[in-house]
Amino acid sequence: MVTFTTYQRVPCVFFFFFPFLCFHTLFSLAATTVRIRQGDVIRDTKGETLVSDNFNFVMGFFSLDNSSSRYVGIWYYNVPGPAFIWIANRDKPINDTRGSVTVGVDGNLVVLDGTRNPVWSSNISSLHGNGSEAVLHDDGNLVLSSGNKVVWQSFENPTDTYVPGMKVPVGVSMGKSYVFTSWKSERDPSKGNYTMGVDPEGLPQILVWEGGRRRWRSGYWDGRIFQGVYMTGNYLYGFTLNSDGKGGRYFTYNPLNGTDKVRFQVGWDGYEREFRWNEAEKHWSEVQKGPYNECEVYNKCGGFAVCDGLDLSVCSCIRGFEPKKREEWDKGDWSGGCKRMTPLKDERNSTSSVGTEEVSVGEDGFLDHRCMKLPDYAHLVSSMNDCEGECLNNAYCTAYAYVIGIGCMVWYGELVDIQHFEKGGNTLHIRVAHSDLGSGRKKNRIVIITAVVAGLLCLGIFLWLVWRFKGKLQVLPTVSSSSCCKKSDVLPVFDASKSRDMSAEFSGSADLSLEGNQLNGPEFPVFNFSCISIATNNFSEENKLGQGGFGPVYKGKLPSGEQIAVKRLSRRSGQGLEEFKNEMMLIAKLQHRNLVRIMGCSIQGEEKLLVYEYMPNRSLDCFLFDPIKQTQLDWTRRSEIIEGIARGLLYLHRDSRLRIIHRDLKASNILLDENMNPKISDFGLARIFGGNQNEANTNRVVGTYGYMSPEYAMEGLFSVKSDVYSFGVLLLEILSGRRNTSFRHSDDSSLIGYAWHLWNEKRAMELIDPCIRDSSPTTKALRCIHIGMLCVQDSAAHRPNMSAVVLMLESEATTLPMPTQPLITSMRRSEDREFHMDGLDVSNDLTVTMVVGR
Repeated sequence: MVTFTTYQRVPCVFFFFFPFLCFHTLFSLAATTVRIRQGDVIRDTKGETLVSDNFNFVMGFFSLDNSSSRYVGIWYYNVPGPAFIWIANRDKPINDTRGSVTVGVDGNLVVLDGTRNPVWSSNISSLHGNGSEAVLHDDGNLVLSSGNKVVWQSFENPTDTYVPGMKVPVGVSMGKSYVFTSWKSERDPSKGNYTMGVDPEGLPQILVWEGGRRRWRSGYWDGRIFQGVYMTGNYLYGFTLNSDGKGGRYFTYNPLNGTDKVRFQVGWDGYEREFRWNEAEKHWSEVQKGPYNECEVYNKCGGFAVCDGLDLSVCSCIRGFEPKKREEWDKGDWSGGCKRMTPLKDERNSTSSVGTEEVSVGEDGFLDHRCMKLPDYAHLVSSMNDCEGECLNNAYCTAYAYVIGIGCMVWYGELVDIQHFEKGGNTLHIRVAHSDLGSGRKKNRIVIITAVVAGLLCLGIFLWLVWRFKGKLQVLPTVSSSSCCKKSDVLPVFDASKSRDMSAEFSGSADLSLEGNQLNGPEFPVFNFSCISIATNNFSEENKLGQGGFGPVYKGKLPSGEQIAVKRLSRRSGQGLEEFKNEMMLIAKLQHRNLVRIMGCSIQGEEKLLVYEYMPNRSLDCFLFDPIKQTQLDWTRRSEIIEGIARGLLYLHRDSRLRIIHRDLKASNILLDENMNPKISDFGLARIFGGNQNEANTNRVVGTYGYMSPEYAMEGLFSVKSDVYSFGVLLLEILSGRRNTSFRHSDDSSLIGYAWHLWNEKRAMELIDPCIRDSSPTTKALRCIHIGMLCVQDSAAHRPNMSAVVLMLESEATTLPMPTQPLITSMRRSEDREFHMDGLDVSNDLTVTMVVGR
């Protein structure tokens, strides 16, 4: 009975309140509108607002800290603690709640106070008052139209905030100059002391002014990022410089994730900030700030001086310069800057008299300063090949720099606002007098002398140890550093018993003879360990090129001047003599223009070294994932790299003497020679797992997360199709300029998932790196993406082999089958569980992630 009675009462209660609910709903709908026409009024007393179509933004009245002053502004809809992106009457607040917004009889949008007097107006004089209406768009832009023609918009009349969708002109190319003006204080939105905008005169860069004085600058735009922001990453990343088709240019901004709420603001305290809305924590996160530190304050150290936040002295004069006012400088007042120690050649007579003898003046030169924020007031010159000559030929030129994406930049007169970065930045070439060119070397004399003495001591200790243990070692005659690396007279020092075993185990073309001093003749020399040590400056950190899974790699230089790369195999890597012998035999036999060539090896006790040809441009990832160097890889270059990798991999799989499965193909294992030609490295390391590598199962997984095929990562099964999968991932990375693992915290769990979604939605061109998208041939780009999707299919049987891949890349006549959706795009999410697999010997810092169905 109780249950029945309660059930009977529910409809009664509902119908009792139904009229009230209907009235409340109608009132709520009446309180908001999507457009304002002539005669329409938004009243503060009724809490009425103007909203965008999809409820992204809202315009209405507001006050700050319970103040009686009322303003009309635009803010994000349903975001706690409103962030105001635009304010109409910022300098003329209304003192009560009787204000209103309407379209006046003259067609202008106006804000009226309680006595119907205007406190703000769009103030367009050419309107005739017929058919005007105001609409708030979903990007936050308030637009006034008359006769289907836009006559005014808030994006062209900003206050203190920039949001995606705004077009900011560069210079006065669009006939306007949009400047963002800060609030007067944290709770007073009237115009303050700071403004922000694009440099109206020089090369494009963002500036913050205090009054008419520069306070901060972003550095120059290189087509990808602003060069002067130290921690680039995603900071100030996403801007694009566009052309309006009429000779004008303007900046726009698009966040990497289109759903992100992002805004840039010049604060009342003079700082430029980038904010992103954190939906999980419900607050605005500050992700970038300028000035970030004291060195980013404009011209902190004065002319011809460098600011370094990591240096205790903060400010220092450029080499060849000294403080103008030494006393003030020593007290920490660096504003006076520095002056030249020696005038340039053109600043004095071509000869100077010393008694009765004339002494000629040497030619000016340049000192290189790396990792620098380039000085302000740069000039762009047309020279593409001889930037240095352009500067030398102008008596007023004081420095030059060549920046990818910008070109040849020169500076005249005093150099201001220079900063040294720990990493990144550009190389600045500063002009100094001939006599000052060696000043940098003089400062290093003590260091050089100390190094020489230390080297002699180490050599003495080494010779003593050789003499001390001569009964246990087979010692060769000492070889001088000038001739120790000749191929004809070197032999590694190693245990005699081991050498006999090793000599017996090598056979045929890979015979190691103790008398011959070589592996299989002169084409495969064995270097003396001490010679390689000298060539690499005793494996110094300065010579270190990188850290691989089997040990570090160092740059070296032979006495002949030839540069080499030396892999010093780690004793803790688990790689023993068997593995090393195997790698020597394999790589010595494999020769291809897209494979790195091995020049020799060295063995001394447990020390095992491989000597490779040196690749001056290092590895592909150094360019592909660097926001600055990335611009050097245009569409043509990327296509050539993709095809070169494919041909090299095909050689390993089909055309080499032994079928080789790489198992760790990735961007860091693709090296680039001086002509940016790709060469695959580390292709012999996995050979130790046995057989001729047609197909196998292993309990030791060698590879890198994100590049391994599902059957290899989960079951230990590998085949040539495992390399095809890795190639597909690498191909998608080259096209997009993004790492496969950069999607771990996004809706798409990987680059593969992201690519599939774009492919499936017919938006595949959005995958192409933005810096080459406009210049990429659409048909070829889509074909490459198609091939990549075929290579990363879950089933190895569905993937093409490398011969088919090469044919697809080189012949557009080949018909491509349709790929299937990779399973990882539908199964892996942020809640996936990670398991460390017991019993697996995992190399290269690998974490194996198991996919668990839900």
